[in-house]
Amino acid sequence: MANPASNPVLSGVDVRGPMPPGYDTILTPEALAFVAQLHRMYEPTRQSLLRARDQRLAWINQEGFIGFAPEYSSIRDDRSWQVRPAPADLTDRRVEITGPCDRKMVINALNSGAKCFMACLEDASAPTWDVMVQGQINLRDAAAGTISLEDKGKSYKLNDSTATLICRPRGWHLDEAHLVVDGARVAGAIFDFGLYLFHNAHVLLAKGSGPYFYLPKLEHSLEARLWNNIFISAQSMLNLPLGTIRATVLIETLPGAFMAEEILYELRDHITALNCGRWDYIFSYIKTFQADASKLLPDRAAVTMKVPFMAAYAAHVVRVCHRRGAHAMGGMSAFIPVKDDTAANEAAFAAVRADKEREATLGHDGTWVAHPGLVTVAREVFDRLMPTPNQLHVIPPGEASYEDLVTPAPGPRSMAGLSNNINVGIGYVAAWLRGQGAVPLHNLMEDAATAEISRTQLWQWRKAAAVLDSGETVDAALITRITGEQLDVYKAQVGDNFFETGKYREAADLFRTLVLADRLEPFLTLPAYEFYFAK
Repeated sequence: MANPASNPVLSGVDVRGPMPPGYDTILTPEALAFVAQLHRMYEPTRQSLLRARDQRLAWINQEGFIGFAPEYSSIRDDRSWQVRPAPADLTDRRVEITGPCDRKMVINALNSGAKCFMACLEDASAPTWDVMVQGQINLRDAAAGTISLEDKGKSYKLNDSTATLICRPRGWHLDEAHLVVDGARVAGAIFDFGLYLFHNAHVLLAKGSGPYFYLPKLEHSLEARLWNNIFISAQSMLNLPLGTIRATVLIETLPGAFMAEEILYELRDHITALNCGRWDYIFSYIKTFQADASKLLPDRAAVTMKVPFMAAYAAHVVRVCHRRGAHAMGGMSAFIPVKDDTAANEAAFAAVRADKEREATLGHDGTWVAHPGLVTVAREVFDRLMPTPNQLHVIPPGEASYEDLVTPAPGPRSMAGLSNNINVGIGYVAAWLRGQGAVPLHNLMEDAATAEISRTQLWQWRKAAAVLDSGETVDAALITRITGEQLDVYKAQVGDNFFETGKYREAADLFRTLVLADRLEPFLTLPAYEFYFAK
């Protein structure tokens, strides 16, 4: 591709990543100009909304309160408005598979038997330049139906019938450092969304589908309004009718849960569903109440969807969605199949089955799995308990109160829980620094959200001088000691050579630094991203 500076259409556009063969088919002058225009129109609003997040969190920390915003009561009280009905291929979403956008995963996920594949450019992907651009190449080929792979003597190609493709761009907080417009980094969300829409919208529409997106980590209805305005502008620029773009919003922040109805309202011409993103939700709960020692949670493993505040959250999302004609998608059970251990594998399948039975019984219209081997488990549950394409007719009784959504769960705070947090933090961050965003650890699928629970929980326990069940106080010395012990565990597991090259020391240093910092970093991926550019 020619240098963007030499193209008048791309004045002010600077591609700072390498351009191996094939990248120029995604980063075309026309696609770059499209992304740059969206950046110029909406970057000031994004920055304003990010500042508003900081201000809102400071207010919550000072006042100790978050609730349903009285200024939006008219939206909640007006029972007349509904979201636009879902398109045909999003009417039945009983099982969705999620995962990163590497080529084999995309093919296997589309062939898995799931109704939809949420191709993740966010928490399941480490945002290296190659991962992001190659992901776009893979999704373009998937949308066209031409994706294939030859790997280790095996051939991979799409079946005649495949899952509906949905793309998850990055959250509003992340930048794309390799695309700079007028001297500023483009938002990762706009980079991901813009390239996917530009290359695939018309192709997908010609096949009877459409450009569908999962939107992560929204904290306010004004952040949903920003997405809606971007959708309107993008559709106009590409000659697409209003409502062509369809979105599912992850309700995975505590502030977002209190504004679920308002988020639906802002996106009512473009939204089909909300999703219970449980792991980010727990992370957000801890982050939101970081200064409140009365809101300490127990060990991560004890915070299940059955504890009262999580059950109230799930029922609230289903209730809000179905009142407004939107689908309510269930979340991810982190269990994955276990090779060469029949008992552990059966236990994992039983845990997933119980989780999906809970979701289907509550009224969810579908659920997530992280592995193709779990599609049949989840499908059997929803086929049995949801004979209709969805459950829009099911509205859980009652209303969610402030106390329902914020009262912490009881449970243990143990040395085993603390050690597991540190082990997962080191293991996940090391993989992330190596360019891997979804990592199996201890027979669970970990992504950025689950690692964030580990980090923020340790930070909050330390700040509050929490006392473990063993009687030990969580302080810097204890965290430093256990970090060293867990580094030794990894060294024994992976061997000296890979330990030295696999980023474990760097991961432990970064994770410990974030846990011991005076200020809680909003996202571990923000400082970790800069490691990609460190010399």
